[in-house]
Amino acid sequence: MKLPQPLIGATLVKRYKRFLADARLADGRIVTAHCADPGRLPGLAVEGAPVMLSPSDDPKRKLAYRLEIIEQDGVRVALNTMNANRIVREALESRNIGGFGEYDRVLPEVRIDSSTRLDFALQHEDAVSRYIEVKNVSWNRDGIGAFPDAVTKRGAKHLRTLADLVRKGHRAVLLFVAQRGDIQRLAIAGDIDPDYLQAFREAIGAGVECVAFNCTVNEIEIRLAARMEVAL
Repeated sequence: MKLPQPLIGATLVKRYKRFLADARLADGRIVTAHCADPGRLPGLAVEGAPVMLSPSDDPKRKLAYRLEIIEQDGVRVALNTMNANRIVREALESRNIGGFGEYDRVLPEVRIDSSTRLDFALQHEDAVSRYIEVKNVSWNRDGIGAFPDAVTKRGAKHLRTLADLVRKGHRAVLLFVAQRGDIQRLAIAGDIDPDYLQAFREAIGAGVECVAFNCTVNEIEIRLAARMEVAL
């Protein structure tokens, strides 16, 4: 997935109100950028961290900058949670991701019921072969990718939806995308969200498949890289 260009280097001053971050540009100006990751960002939102911003002259946007990348111990971490779905969609449509069987079409934002959508469905010969829900991972917790970094009732609901689909005879996949390249293993942070951990265990027990990938991140693009082990 190509990142918006150009990206501007800056230094993080502070991140606040979940979606806002102040950054100091090379000329000393401090600008406010939109942070598209509402999580706690442990170890990432640190004063003085190198960041990269994408500027915009769109008058409809409230802020002229968006925080795209933050650096942690020399590792670039992409922060826009929407990227995870874009990365997966590109990989599915270009057949650059294995393990998903045969499919003819990739259907985004699939409605399951009046209050629930899942990120993707794969269609094969006019029938859905798999449902997929994508989750973004940004937290490196002592060398292991951890999710979630904050309580996510919506995430637990998605897990229960996936489990229900499997019980009805469908195949369903929970797909984690770590927009960083320094983790090779993923674990559920049950101490952060016990309900999510319980829903995860129930989903796996019901037959929901779980896969995870890390990514290569540079100033130009983000790509799925290696498959990660998931602690079940």
